[in-house]
Amino acid sequence: MLTNKGKYGLKAMVHLAGVEAGALAQVADIAETNSISKKFLDHILTELRHAGLVYSKKGKGGGYALAKPAHEIRVGAIVRVLDGPLAPIPCASVTAFRPCDDCADLRTCAVRQVMVEARNAIANVLDNRTLAELRALTDPPELADMYHI
Repeated sequence: MLTNKGKYGLKAMVHLAGVEAGALAQVADIAETNSISKKFLDHILTELRHAGLVYSKKGKGGGYALAKPAHEIRVGAIVRVLDGPLAPIPCASVTAFRPCDDCADLRTCAVRQVMVEARNAIANVLDNRTLAELRALTDPPELADMYHI
């Protein structure tokens, strides 16, 4: 399940994907626009910065921006940074595999088999969607035909 940290992190990243190239977004603006506690957002953005997904500039005129183009950032990467592995249980995880203490045989465990299938389905969606695609979902259709000069 996606936690509030993951959800708010995705909202903040979508916000940053809409910021003009070269510009920085202030935490207070991101927080207010997306109804996120500023203190919680500071923590989330720090984690995203440590993961190399955003960068920050301190001081007057400072703020946050994406560290790479939105079309290069996968939704799955953001979720993993903030919420950890996508698998519902550790024995189904690719990035944090750990066998269950009560499991006699990983190959024949029906619960694991279904959870691996669920993990793969989630990863298939999140790892094949980019931040740019999420941002495009927020743009009203009537603006899609506008030309910017």
